[in-house]
Amino acid sequence: MYSRLLVLIFCLFISNLSSAHNHVWIMVDTKTSTLSVMKGMILEAVFKDIAIGRFGASKARMMGDNRTPLGSFKIDRIKEPSRYYRFFGLDFPNREAADLALAENRITKETWQSIIYAIEAGRTPPQNTPLGGHLGIHGLGRADQQVHGLYNWTNGCIALTNTQIDQLSKWLKPGVTVEIW
Repeated sequence: MYSRLLVLIFCLFISNLSSAHNHVWIMVDTKTSTLSVMKGMILEAVFKDIAIGRFGASKARMMGDNRTPLGSFKIDRIKEPSRYYRFFGLDFPNREAADLALAENRITKETWQSIIYAIEAGRTPPQNTPLGGHLGIHGLGRADQQVHGLYNWTNGCIALTNTQIDQLSKWLKPGVTVEIW
């Protein structure tokens, strides 16, 4: 994990040198089940034993496939209280996901346009396309903590315990980048 972290930090640092020193961003490593809070190149916190979609993660996520999307997203909404205690929504589907889905004929040009129009207008992308939506970082709510500790169980979200989401929430604001890989 550490070498992957260094490569990602280096790439982000080079691409955004001016704000790299105090820019807060989130890194989700789906292989090690960790969520890291970064401030520029400084590791602020690591949350272990997170849960992702019950069928893993994919660049080609579709509605109902129970996979967590891979890529770079932004937090675009916050819902408190939520069924899952606290919910920090991601801007999925974003342009990268829509472009890939169009190129792979998983969505129509009309669906692609509806996603792009929303993005360009600064709105949450449509959540009911074939790519799905309503994805974010959330707590457990009343979900079974034992199940959370043993399995990936979400429909594509990133789940932490309620205690972890309380600790994490001080960094989660609209506009914060979430890198999922």
